[in-house]
Amino acid sequence: MDEPVGPSEWAVPGQVGVGPWPGERPDDARYDPDLLDAGDTRNVVDAYRYWRRDAVAADLAARAHPFHVAIENFGHDHNIGTVVRTANAFAAAGVHIVGRRRWNRRGAMVTDRYLDVRHHADVAALVAFARERGLAIVAVDNAADAERLETAQLPRECLLLFGQEGPGVTRDARDAAAMTVSIAQFGSTRSINAGVAAGVAMHAWIRQHADLSRAW
Repeated sequence: MDEPVGPSEWAVPGQVGVGPWPGERPDDARYDPDLLDAGDTRNVVDAYRYWRRDAVAADLAARAHPFHVAIENFGHDHNIGTVVRTANAFAAAGVHIVGRRRWNRRGAMVTDRYLDVRHHADVAALVAFARERGLAIVAVDNAADAERLETAQLPRECLLLFGQEGPGVTRDARDAAAMTVSIAQFGSTRSINAGVAAGVAMHAWIRQHADLSRAW
């Protein structure tokens, strides 16, 4: 099927998104009849305007990069939402939450509905998942013996693992990691926000491995 037209020129002044589809309806099963009738105010790129949610999720899965993101022991729910939203933006293959199952989804801005988000009871379960799929675990932590993220070569097929700001990843997680990387800092603070750190690390993977011609 052909790619849909970018409908940004149909935006209604003062309204988020776009209004009802003008003219003849597209003959394409990916489109949602209700959105075509009422308009699409979701926070999605133009290429996915008016698409059904499951169609967007399927297309993202087909376009996904071969890296996953894991979140361990986060103490602040809004950090989890930030990581999920960023993982969606960079087309991660999946997001994994280790430990606590419940989290505040508002920070994800509904992006979790388009991603493969899984829960693991503990680090051992996460490690088993990674090994089964041949993913190298990369712990992101400001440990003294960590490699600099800015100069490290990240594995193409990997699982980026983040812990809580302050304590960082647990010892079990670091022991299971193929490598540990840290983000260079130059100010007075000992650590940066965990959600921000996740975005920096994911973008490092993008710079090394992504085909930028496929970006929106």
